[in-house]
Amino acid sequence: MTAVLAHGLGGSTDLPIPFTFALIGASWALTVSFVVLAFAWKTPKLDPERPGRALPDWVTRFADSPITRNVLAGVALVLTAWVALAAFFGPSTSADNALPGVFYVLLWVGLVAASLAFGPIWRVLSPVRTVHRLVCAVLGRSPGERNRRYGDSWGYRPAVVGLFAFVWLELAYSNPGSVAAVRTWCVAYLVTTLAGAVVAGERWCERGDPFEVYSTLASRLSPLSRNRGDGRIALRNPLDHLGSMPVRAGSVALMATLLGSTAFDSFSAFPWWQRTLDAAGGPVAETLARTAGLLVFIGFVGVSFWAATRATGGLRPEQRAALPGLLSHSLIPIIIGYVFAHYLTYLVEKGQATVILLADPLGRGWNLLGLGNAEVAYILSEHPSATASIKVLCVLIGHVLGVVAAHDASVRILPRGHQLTGQLALLLTMVTYTFGGLYLLFGG
Repeated sequence: MTAVLAHGLGGSTDLPIPFTFALIGASWALTVSFVVLAFAWKTPKLDPERPGRALPDWVTRFADSPITRNVLAGVALVLTAWVALAAFFGPSTSADNALPGVFYVLLWVGLVAASLAFGPIWRVLSPVRTVHRLVCAVLGRSPGERNRRYGDSWGYRPAVVGLFAFVWLELAYSNPGSVAAVRTWCVAYLVTTLAGAVVAGERWCERGDPFEVYSTLASRLSPLSRNRGDGRIALRNPLDHLGSMPVRAGSVALMATLLGSTAFDSFSAFPWWQRTLDAAGGPVAETLARTAGLLVFIGFVGVSFWAATRATGGLRPEQRAALPGLLSHSLIPIIIGYVFAHYLTYLVEKGQATVILLADPLGRGWNLLGLGNAEVAYILSEHPSATASIKVLCVLIGHVLGVVAAHDASVRILPRGHQLTGQLALLLTMVTYTFGGLYLLFGG
């Protein structure tokens, strides 16, 4: 594993409390939260249609201004070209090239943070959308115009394939930090996504672009969203907004890919797994073993959630079949919590190193904006107990919010008489995720 992929995660010794106590406390926190919800939250309280507190009109005008959006899109396109310089003409080693850091840190993890803060920002920053709009302007056609309809049966499935390709490269490929490998992936992504936009219009970007789907998913927990009636930007309860995540084909697979891959990333730090890989007999065998492990973790999350959500009575077969999709949004807080618990040090410290490398993309001694002389501040690594506490809190907050979202949705959609018992299997599954997640995060 190359330096850029060393996530900087601490071991169990970083915990300020005994590891066993953290696991027991996490399980009790979820169980108690469910008991409280069961007795104090007997009717649905979360409403995706509820308007938030609208911000001043100038905020919406500024955000929707063509000048603002074009400037942001232009800056993102220039940064993409800047990174492309490093990708094609920069140093060949990942330690000296900014591309892997941009790919694994600023894009994969930073996009989640930006989407939580500002909403689905990839719709504005996406270089594919920008190039597609420019091509459409030249051809005199609308960006929404398409040559082929994007089928409803496709749903999020193209995005799931793209997200799996990303996590496979990071977690299963024998040399994930290779500049050539990351460059090849990025070129394939740009070509595929742009071709999809040309053929199926911007709906492809909305549902098939892995990064846009990922950004939109994270934005469901943003306190900023649009009021349905007037389109104004408003502050609202993120859990209200969470329920507005559209249910489409591949919804459960999308959540399972994101959550299962993060869990596998933690699992891959276990010494016995590393010894197993060392004994595999070469890079190809190691890649196959990692691929199998990645699929097992994703499959476990998907199958366990699917089974738990369907474990209720009083429903017709078609209603039961719809439950996994209708409850899939409850996994979003858990996914976001794990992302920050797992990649927090990675984002803060490797992110700084990546920005410093971007000051000299070709390795010729450039010093853009004086960043070349900057040094990485290892803020989190120097305070392991505080960092471990933050990670535990991220996991616990994510799971508690997930329980709240699942409970409210269950009260809304399950038949009377099964609203409490119908959630027990899902609660047990979420407690398992919490216990297993903390063990994987710190037990390695």
